[in-house]
Order: sequence, then C-alpha cells, then structure tokens
Amino acid sequence: MKRVIIVGAGGFGREVYSWAQEHPDNGRAWEVIGFLDDNRKALDAFNYGTPILGTIAEHQPAADEQFLCGIGTPEVKRAACQQLLDRGAEFLTLVHPSVVLGKNVQLAQGVVICPGVVLTCDIQVGDFAMINCSSSAGHDVRIGDWATVSAHCDLTGGTALGEMAFMGSGARILPGKTVGPRALIGAGSVVLGNVPADSKVFGNPARAF
Repeated sequence: MKRVIIVGAGGFGREVYSWAQEHPDNGRAWEVIGFLDDNRKALDAFNYGTPILGTIAEHQPAADEQFLCGIGTPEVKRAACQQLLDRGAEFLTLVHPSVVLGKNVQLAQGVVICPGVVLTCDIQVGDFAMINCSSSAGHDVRIGDWATVSAHCDLTGGTALGEMAFMGSGARILPGKTVGPRALIGAGSVVLGNVPADSKVFGNPARAF
C-alpha cells in the first residue's frame, strides 16, 4: 500500500485530507500518513491526528510515497509542488466520489476535483489544476496547468482558463470566452469577454481593476 502525503496543511490541505478519507482507494491502494508544510505549527489548532512530517524544501520522496496537492493559490502550489517533482515525486489525481464526469473528460497529473463538481463532456484539465466544491464545466472547456477554480464557479461551453489562472468563488465565464494565463477573476464576477494574460478583473460585467 502506498503512503500518501498532502502537500500543504492550510485550509485547502485540510479539505483535501477530508476528501481523501472519502475516496474508495483510501485504505486499499493508499493511506494518508501526514502533511508537508513549511509552517510546522499549521495544524496546532486542529484535531487531525495526522502529523506534519516536515518541510517541503527538505523532504526527499521515497519509492513508496505518493503525494496530493493541498495548495490552492496557483503560484504557491507551483513553487511547492515543482520542488518535489524535481526530486522524483509522484502526484495522485484525486476525484471525490460525488463528482459527475461525462464522456471524454481528461484529467492530468496532480489534479484535485472536490465534492459536487460536474464536468460534462470533452473537457481537458491540466496538470495540478484544482476545481473546488459545486463548480461546473460545460462541453469543450479547457483548464490550464496549475489553474484554480474556486467553489460555485461556472465555466460554460467552449471556455478556456489559462495556465495558473485563478477564478474566485461564484465567478462564471460566458460561452466561448478565454481567460489568459495568470489572470485573476474576482469572486462573483461574470466574464463577458476575453480576459488578457496577467490581468485582474472583477464585477458584473467583469472589468479590470
């Protein structure tokens, strides 16, 4: 049985721990043995019974270890997980049992799909992308590497979310629109047009800020 370590012991890392406990492979193919976090006191206020095993920078992956990404902010998770990848770490893709996956949905390495998500059909989700609770993606959606989709978001048909882009809670993108790499969509925003790379938009309709 593989030993699974969650990278990040903050809020999202603790959520990933909960979703991992509900996965059918837990206790069969693998078991979560702890967290990695550069803040060794990150769990002091919580009752998890699962330790922080060490820092991300110092950990050397073992042959019987696999990893789950528990960091939501794109630039932070890329910096943390890439260190482990460079040392040979193997990351699992975690899909909660409640997720609806339609035909031709492709999930890459290190993806985390949280409870209540609906992915309809012909969708590509890139490496280490995360889709949080009760979000949805329609037909032909493309989500880039390291991107983060927060809870209750809606990516309608034919939309594209670029590498390391971030969607705040409750945001939505209208059909066929593209959000460029590293762009940030504020919570509750409605994207009516294409969003350039490295930009920040907020509101309904979403405007630069």
